[in-house]
Amino acid sequence: MMQSFTKLTGIVAPLHRPNIDTDAIIPKQFLKRIERTGFGQFLFYDWRFSETGTSKPDFVLNREPYLHASILVAGPNFGCGSSREHAPWALLDFGFQVIIASSFADIFYNNCFKNGILPIVLPLHVTEQLAQKAVEHPGFQLDIDLITQEVRTLDGDTYRFDVDPYRKMCLQEGLDDIGLTLRHTAEITAYEATAPYATSIL
Repeated sequence: MMQSFTKLTGIVAPLHRPNIDTDAIIPKQFLKRIERTGFGQFLFYDWRFSETGTSKPDFVLNREPYLHASILVAGPNFGCGSSREHAPWALLDFGFQVIIASSFADIFYNNCFKNGILPIVLPLHVTEQLAQKAVEHPGFQLDIDLITQEVRTLDGDTYRFDVDPYRKMCLQEGLDDIGLTLRHTAEITAYEATAPYATSIL
C-alpha cells in the first residue's frame, strides 16, 4: 500500500520549463532496476550531473534548500514522452509528494495517483508566480490540503484545485491498485471457492 496523503507543508522547488519529458525525469539507462525504490538518485540525472558524474551546482535540485523540497512547481505539459512509471517512482523517491503545473501528460498524471503523488493543475500565471517566489525566496513553502482541495501560501494566498473524488479517496486512504484489490479479498476467496473452474481443476 501507498502512504496516505491528506495535508503537506513543504519547500517548493522551481523547475518551470515546458515539456519536461519522462526521459529527462529518469533517463532510460536507469530503468533496469526491478524495485520501485532507489530511483531518486537518478532523478533529472543529465541535468544534475556532468558526464563525469560530478554535481552541477547551478541546477536547482543540487542547491540548498531546494534539495529538501517536497513540492515541485513545473512548466506546462509536465511528464510528456514515454509512459514509463519509473518517472513518478523517481520523483517520490527523491522526496516529492506534490507536483504543481498548468498541465500534465495524461499517462504521467494517472501514474502519479497510482504511486502516491498528488499532481495539481493550476493556471499558468499562478504556476509562474509560485515558481518566481521560490526563486526569489529560497525556502518558500506552500500548504497543500487535499481535503479542502486548496494550495495556500504562508502569507495568505489561496488557490483551489480540482481532483477526481475517487482518486482523492485513494490518496487519502493510501490505496494503490493492489490495495484496492486486497479490499475485496473475502469476496474474491468466496468466488474462487464456488467458481465452476475451481472444482474442474481439482
